[in-house]
Amino acid sequence: MDQVDFEPAQNYTSATLKGDGHHSERESLIRETFKPPILIRSGGGIYNYLYQLKSSADNSAQLKVEGSNVLGKLQITWRTNLGEPGRLQTQQILGTPTTKKEIELQVVEVPSIINLQRPFVLKLSLTNQIDREIGPFEVSLSDNGSYVERAVMINGLQSMVVPQVEALGSTELHLNLIATKTGIQRISGITVFDSKEMKSYEPLPDLEIFVNMD
Repeated sequence: MDQVDFEPAQNYTSATLKGDGHHSERESLIRETFKPPILIRSGGGIYNYLYQLKSSADNSAQLKVEGSNVLGKLQITWRTNLGEPGRLQTQQILGTPTTKKEIELQVVEVPSIINLQRPFVLKLSLTNQIDREIGPFEVSLSDNGSYVERAVMINGLQSMVVPQVEALGSTELHLNLIATKTGIQRISGITVFDSKEMKSYEPLPDLEIFVNMD
């Protein structure tokens, strides 16, 4: 094999990953200058190449190619055992299409000490991941049709109003909660509802906390 290069699609960069991490810098330079021949045996011989792809686009450009599953193509050159050259360029290699959520809700900070029947604040971050303004929103705890009493509830108004979030912007929320049971408990069902579009987003994954006796 003379050359096996991966030509990434637009908005990607490619790096070849090699298993020579234990070699010194001088040894690596010598190996790069005097490349040993890569020989692949006939009848099913295999040589593995590993490439790492990274997005090179900024947020706005990335949104334009959202959903595209084109990764790039391989350029391969070789010589037979008689020295005859060969060349192959593959068709575009496709990956799994990616879809970005409109918003992302993340936990920023959980109090280190939470006491029974004492209000505490859960800090959240709401990020707009599209290129237009969205909102306003309401943040609440959904009941999911369950009649089981919650161990952690909102303290005060049962929904928090969040103003519109600018394109690709974010805002920090302070959700006031209170625990009614001790031990390891779950905060579940934190849901964001778009008041303008009249739609709910996927709830935040359950969060475990430890509640102390007051």
